[in-house]
Amino acid sequence: MAQLILKPGKDRAMARRHPWIYDSAVARLEGRARPGDTVTVLSDSGKVLGKAAWSPESKIRARMWSFDPEAVIDHAFFKRAVAASVARRQRHPGLARQDGVRLIHGESDGLPGVVVDRFGAVVVMQLTSAGADKWRDAIVNALVQATGCEAVYERSDSDVRGREGLEPVTGCVHGALPDALTIVENGIRMEVDVVGGHKTGFYLDQRDNRLMTRELASGRKVLNCFCYTGGFSLQALAGGAASVLSIDSSGPALSTAERNLALNPSLDAGRAAWQEADVFSALRELRDAGERFDMIILDPPKFAPSAAHAERAARAYKDINLLGFRLLNPGGLLMTYSCSGGIGVELFQKIIAGAAADAGVDGRIVHRLSAAADHPVGLSVPEGEYLKGLCCEVP
Repeated sequence: MAQLILKPGKDRAMARRHPWIYDSAVARLEGRARPGDTVTVLSDSGKVLGKAAWSPESKIRARMWSFDPEAVIDHAFFKRAVAASVARRQRHPGLARQDGVRLIHGESDGLPGVVVDRFGAVVVMQLTSAGADKWRDAIVNALVQATGCEAVYERSDSDVRGREGLEPVTGCVHGALPDALTIVENGIRMEVDVVGGHKTGFYLDQRDNRLMTRELASGRKVLNCFCYTGGFSLQALAGGAASVLSIDSSGPALSTAERNLALNPSLDAGRAAWQEADVFSALRELRDAGERFDMIILDPPKFAPSAAHAERAARAYKDINLLGFRLLNPGGLLMTYSCSGGIGVELFQKIIAGAAADAGVDGRIVHRLSAAADHPVGLSVPEGEYLKGLCCEVP
């Protein structure tokens, strides 16, 4: 097994159990290793720090599988790690009754580059690192054993794979997909497109925040921006919203949203309206028309994939939130989110505060919002806290 030798002082991150080794921390590789191969990580003094997956194409040159110097990275390792991650979800009372659950959340579950979501009897797997890609068969076998699922579908088509020197991979790797796939989330039935939908087919991370929307929506006139397939919209209707206007630039996503509404006949379709439009332009048109709302949901796509994009993203976040605040009635709620890893929690709050000030309102935070419990954040990997949100009230 090849040995990865770190530069002097670069083992401090390992002491904090951070799983990433950047290219700037590497002194040399002794021996030969192909992308995804397991290497032994050593400090400059020769102390064995654990086992990692080698990724020569990436700035993150290696990702730690284990901080145990004696660990053996084999099929049994992945069988244990996958089973443990699935068992943690099964023990969580809030997740046990959900059809849609994230089973593995990458580094936070000790499996860097591995993301797995379960939708009923179908498991969707996304592998984004060279090490995860190397152990595809072991991970698939472990998932089938741990879940008893009928199908495993791979959605390894994220842009992140390109940084690892990997090509996109999609398709069924176990069993066969059903003709149609739906889940029930907190009483609302939703269609899941694991083949063509965003990410793995559905945004499970917003589950708890959608439920909060339901709890706060009673009697309110609601505007849901970047609505995708209508998750927030349907929960607002279920919570007794007076009306819900949902806007997205994707016609196919809106068609799915309307099908989702039809899957829930108990909801009053007459209180729902769908608009295909650029959200930035639509918000300005609503402002100019003198429209006002009691609750506005802003859940945009990732504006800043990395810190290098933060400045430009900050302007976009401020723009939509400024418009959001100006469209709120007194006593209204703005539920605003960022899924950009390049925008931290503190910066996001500063952006929202600046938007409120420019809008001339005295907003106050009544809830801090984050991803659901099946998207944990490892204490040693704060970068994993990608989703952050604020529920702000205006007087």
